[in-house]
Amino acid sequence: MPREERKHIDLALQGGGSHGALTWGVLDRLLEEERLEIDGISGTSAGAMNAVVLADGLHRGGRQGAREALGRFWRGVSDAAQLSPIQPAPWDWLTGTGSLDHSPGYLMFESLTQLIAPAKLNPLKINPLRDLVCKLVDFERVNACRRAKIYVTATNVRTGRAKVFRQPEISVDTVMASACLPFMFPAVEIDGEAYWDGGYSGNPALFPLVDDMDCQDLVVVQVNPLVRQKLPDSARDIINRINEITFNTSLIKELRSIQLLQQLIDAEGLEVERYRSMRLHLIHAEQEVEQLSASSKFNAQWDFVSRLYRQGRGWAELWLEQHFDAIGQHSTFDLDAVFGDGFRPVATKDRRPHRAKRDEDEA
Repeated sequence: MPREERKHIDLALQGGGSHGALTWGVLDRLLEEERLEIDGISGTSAGAMNAVVLADGLHRGGRQGAREALGRFWRGVSDAAQLSPIQPAPWDWLTGTGSLDHSPGYLMFESLTQLIAPAKLNPLKINPLRDLVCKLVDFERVNACRRAKIYVTATNVRTGRAKVFRQPEISVDTVMASACLPFMFPAVEIDGEAYWDGGYSGNPALFPLVDDMDCQDLVVVQVNPLVRQKLPDSARDIINRINEITFNTSLIKELRSIQLLQQLIDAEGLEVERYRSMRLHLIHAEQEVEQLSASSKFNAQWDFVSRLYRQGRGWAELWLEQHFDAIGQHSTFDLDAVFGDGFRPVATKDRRPHRAKRDEDEA
């Protein structure tokens, strides 16, 4: 199918450790869909890794090359995890949830990271994930890729603001900065500035895609739950829920900004050409991710990773069945339903643009 006949979308990919395998499944199905063209990808942490792996494979071998590259990457992540001291305990295996809540290695690691700074805990700066990314991703190809614009978000430690890296400045350092959890790794230094995980400031950052005038359909692939029905009742659960809320805050704020912009357009009758209205879509399964424990983000066992991959493909399949026709037509993610308590601007009595009204008055 010719490129111009396909529907075009941008993708926003959340981070979430091994839960990024859900996104792998989503991407695999979307790349399989010949009726779609991915124009831009904004990713954070695991989302950033999925983005650069996809771009590398896309530049080298097209859609099939991207699918194969993603498969190799996640297989490599799982293979590297076999050497990790963090392994599921027998009870974790029996629950079948991918949890590491009873893993001695995970519990010890969790305790140490809260007491000892990463530079002292890991003075040799050993990072198998960085080695894997260096081995599997050619960043010259990523930066040369013209079929998809790539945006990688990290958090500036000094200013607390999001830093969005884009082609041709994407490197292994920018990707590792985007995935740098401060309790696990020392900050990544780039051009004299220190960076932590991008989830603190943009998980993922939407504004680079909103500013992209070539595509108006933005698809958010969400792997972190916004809502948990069960209240946390242990110290660990409380900390985990605080982390979830923290990493979702930036996304919620950007979505609220888009909602407010759309409400202003409707209330004031503004020209869409001047005040652009995005068509938003969401690929997510709230109940499924709510059942995943926070510790499972560190579980890269192949049976768990491949299960998440299959779930992600199922999400994308269902979304395509229900919403493909809406792409290019209207949003399928109802922001008003999510933010029903938000501010709603009051329309002025005369919705005509101020300049047109003034010209009539002068006449």
